[in-house]
Amino acid sequence: MYFDEFKHQLPDIDPSETQEWLDALDQIHRQEGDERARFVLYKLLKRARQLHIGLPPLTQTRYINTISPEQEPFFPGDEEIERRIRRLIRWNAVAMVLRANNRAPGLGGHLATYASAATLYEVGFNHFFRGKDDGGAGDQIFFQGHAAPGIYARAFLEGRLTEENLDHFRQEALSPDGLPSYPHPRTMPDFWEFPTVSMGLGPIAAIYQARLNRYLANRGLADTSASRVWAFAGDGEMDEPESVTALSLAAREGLDNLIFVVNCNLQRLDGPVRGNGKIIQELEGLFRGAGWNVIKVIWGREWDDLLARDVDGLLVNKMNETPDGEFQKFSVAGGAYIREHFFGPDQRLRRLVENLSDDELARLRRGGHDYRKVYAAYRAATEYRGGPTVVLAKTIKGWALGPGVEARNITHQAKKLSEAELRVFRDRLQLPIPDSKLKDAPYYHPGPDSDEVRYMLDRRHALVGSVPKRVVRAQPLPAPRPEVDVEFAAGSEVAVSTTMAFGRLLRNLIRDPQIGSHVVPIVPDEARTFGLDPLFKEVGIYAALGQRYEPVDSDLVLSYREAKDGQVLEEGITEAGAVASLQVAATSYATHGVPLIPFYIFYSMFGFQRTGDQFWALADERGRGFVMGATAGRTTLMGEGLQHDDGHSHVLASVIPNIRAYDPAYAYELAAIVREGIDRMFAKGEDVYYYVTLYNENYAMPRRPDGLTDQQIVGGIYRLLAAPDLGRTAGARVAPRGAAPGSKAGARGGPPVRLVGSGSILQQVVAARQILAERGIAAEVYSATSFQQLRADGLAADRWNRLHPGEQARIPHVASALPADGGPIVIATDWIRAYPDLVAPWLPACRLVLGTDGFGRSDTREALRDLFEIDAPHIAAAALTGLARDGRLDKADAMAGVRELGVNPDALDPRSL
Repeated sequence: MYFDEFKHQLPDIDPSETQEWLDALDQIHRQEGDERARFVLYKLLKRARQLHIGLPPLTQTRYINTISPEQEPFFPGDEEIERRIRRLIRWNAVAMVLRANNRAPGLGGHLATYASAATLYEVGFNHFFRGKDDGGAGDQIFFQGHAAPGIYARAFLEGRLTEENLDHFRQEALSPDGLPSYPHPRTMPDFWEFPTVSMGLGPIAAIYQARLNRYLANRGLADTSASRVWAFAGDGEMDEPESVTALSLAAREGLDNLIFVVNCNLQRLDGPVRGNGKIIQELEGLFRGAGWNVIKVIWGREWDDLLARDVDGLLVNKMNETPDGEFQKFSVAGGAYIREHFFGPDQRLRRLVENLSDDELARLRRGGHDYRKVYAAYRAATEYRGGPTVVLAKTIKGWALGPGVEARNITHQAKKLSEAELRVFRDRLQLPIPDSKLKDAPYYHPGPDSDEVRYMLDRRHALVGSVPKRVVRAQPLPAPRPEVDVEFAAGSEVAVSTTMAFGRLLRNLIRDPQIGSHVVPIVPDEARTFGLDPLFKEVGIYAALGQRYEPVDSDLVLSYREAKDGQVLEEGITEAGAVASLQVAATSYATHGVPLIPFYIFYSMFGFQRTGDQFWALADERGRGFVMGATAGRTTLMGEGLQHDDGHSHVLASVIPNIRAYDPAYAYELAAIVREGIDRMFAKGEDVYYYVTLYNENYAMPRRPDGLTDQQIVGGIYRLLAAPDLGRTAGARVAPRGAAPGSKAGARGGPPVRLVGSGSILQQVVAARQILAERGIAAEVYSATSFQQLRADGLAADRWNRLHPGEQARIPHVASALPADGGPIVIATDWIRAYPDLVAPWLPACRLVLGTDGFGRSDTREALRDLFEIDAPHIAAAALTGLARDGRLDKADAMAGVRELGVNPDALDPRSL
């Protein structure tokens, strides 16, 4: 036949044996049909996985447990006492929420998430999660945010939290004993490690945490072999892009130190996750396709006998075909409904359960509520080698909370239980709480010497301490050597950009013998854009497998070099992944006791605008590091256009309380800011991080002015240039229209104009000073390195003054630098006007602010700056307007001067374009 030749595509060492297998399959299919043939193939594939033959997995398997009963390991714990512990925690978690909600309706939050996940957590707490009491890092556990009440309730039984703490759940503002709503290291720095309640951030951070653990080990910075990363997420949460964006990274790098546990209660906030589909099957396909090991925990042990007697596969077929919306209905409808609608349509299935009562049918548990099934899954996950594992555990949202809450579409919004519902809940949990106290939802603690508490503590002792627990063991780092940045004080006659200056500074830091190994450059795939490609050759790009190919540019000096001990983290085109990498590096000082100095370098536009949620999480978890917004500004990046031109990130950054944001213009400013940042974060241990914008415009870097201190630079503003000596008497002289430059006609004296700029627009400000000087107007120039820091200082002064009316008022730094009795102020930046307006409350009224409000455009710098009215002529024209408003220049002369500068007063407002 025509296709016979294709038989030779796959060489066969024993064609006869192969044909026997094919004939056998043909016979099964011919005699017993599709279902039997499919069953046999599934069995063969499962056996192949057990034998580690290495066949590519199916993206989906049948809707049953991955681990069959005969494969389950011995359960080493006392299941009865662990059940009692779980019940105590369930009760106290609910009581904590109810008591808060009774104090203020809606205050206490949610009941249902922990209720569905209690078994998933307790198996981990009692048998798997490693603590830090041996001096190591233990396991890193990313708890699902809404499960926080259960974690607090366990800590209460362990003696780590008091009733006073629990009674101030979600009441932090006025009580030192308050507990935050969700995992917040910012407010509980000794307890929580990772903020996770913003959906999707926990999963992606966990992946990069597992990768960082390998990075630290491969570079010889820490032994992380005993650390495992656990990430708990909801099935609805897996729809978040951040939840899935890095799954392939975990598989590519073989992160078998990573375990995801997805709580598949089939419900999101308003209804089913996939009412018409099957979310567990969908997630199995997603994870298997990404290269993960998948373990499904769908059915509890009560189903084992039924499945064993299902010789025709009818029950498995029914499970495969039933959509999640139906399973949700079965959870609330009762045994008779289950018998009629699940087993009933097929008489053979009905006979399978004829020995079970309706109550027994209703008690057929989902696998995520069966301790032994979950233990078997976790044990298999921890023993799996070669890649990450996900456990997909089927549960019921609101499990054990009673028929009014369990599995209902309103379950997520359930924040109260009536006294009758609480009585049912207590009876289910078999707790000795009298009816007379139920209305107060009392906490229940069996006592520190009870069997339950002793068992809990013994298990945690065996697992090296309680979790979660945040411990900071990192030692301070020394300051960079003077050689690192001394060259930048001298300036450079060669035109360079601040991005280029940063590249040089970063290389110097990496070469510092004391701190260089702690520096972690992080780039999303723009290293060449930012001039950082020399690092490829010098320190290498981190690659878990090393470099198993010869790069196409291997014959060049700056070739692409990957290495197992590489220092650069080049993440590919994923800003979310790069920030997740920043997060775990910036918290390594606490997680592993190893301080890392991360520098995340990125296209400025794709920072706070795209990944702002992660930057807030970085602040929450007390991360320390540098966020370098390269190619910054709305007019500095030539030709790129509105989706690349960043004119607002400084405004977005300014709202994060512990950020220190800077917009330096010169290399010596940049060097001072970085040195101060290293000192604050890694010598003094301050929980802040730095946002520094860099530009790609080349210009000569001036030498650092004599007497200028680092404190003046990092303080936010300093005078860069004094007013020029125009050979006049005191004050500026303004030439009216038609007069030669320097003419005194119509002039009025007074202090010099004050021109303020930042970033690359400071060059335009300096040029405007010269334009004004040629017209007989004296102007001094100020470099504003940080309007955000000036605002922070102003707010602090205002607060002190408000609370100390009897004391001498404090004057904000910006008000001292630009006092009211000076000349008109013109401020120009490459940012929207809201950025310099951060300091407006402390400046005199005689100020004009120029900025880049509006959409970006593709063009040259000169054209863009003319369009946005921030070039030197517009700055000079604004100074003329300021003088006119100040009464020091005739309005007609000012108008004439504006036109002489080539400024069109009738041009369209760029905000409207």
